[in-house]
Amino acid sequence: MINKTRGEMELVLGTQGYEKVIDAFVTASVNLKFEDINQDFLRFLPPLPARVLDAGCGVGQNAAALRELGYEVVAIEPFAPFLEEAVASYQTLDILWLNDSLPALQKVSIDEGEFNFVLLDGVWHHLSYEERRRCIKRLSSLMAHNAVCAISLRHGPAGGGTHVFPTSAKELVEYAKEFGFEVILQLENQPSKLPNKQQVTWSRVALKKCSTT
Repeated sequence: MINKTRGEMELVLGTQGYEKVIDAFVTASVNLKFEDINQDFLRFLPPLPARVLDAGCGVGQNAAALRELGYEVVAIEPFAPFLEEAVASYQTLDILWLNDSLPALQKVSIDEGEFNFVLLDGVWHHLSYEERRRCIKRLSSLMAHNAVCAISLRHGPAGGGTHVFPTSAKELVEYAKEFGFEVILQLENQPSKLPNKQQVTWSRVALKKCSTT
């Protein structure tokens, strides 16, 4: 089936810097295997059928992998060149591609059902502290009871994206508890899986929605 896109392209602060590294980012991303990068989250994938949100999908490799696993996938990306690359690369997959951004996710709807799994892979450091709190609140409103949100937090010097803020799992956990999530996974100080990134480490946190409010 044909991919679908919806929404006007807008400038989002978190995309700043990526315009200088588009080709390098595309090359690096397509060489990343979903099951390797998200190895710690695989056990939390819901049984089929299920609805999944890839929030900040980049050039679409994670969204494509999730669709190939059989999930109904909504993928959002605020940076036009990356979204266009995703649509072109995976045009045979039935994915809803949206030009949208965290934390508001204004174009994401639950008219067709709440999400059972949400993935934020490498985007958290582009959100300010206040945006992060708003983001967790918004995600809670989109997720089904017992759904899981899997978030990878990048630590270290800026990469291609230059609009960045320090991240901490402790901060994320505080927001999570405020909005009715249980922390079911918290891993710290994981090395980067990309070459020449010795100064970059990652935390991975999985949150289970327990509150219905």
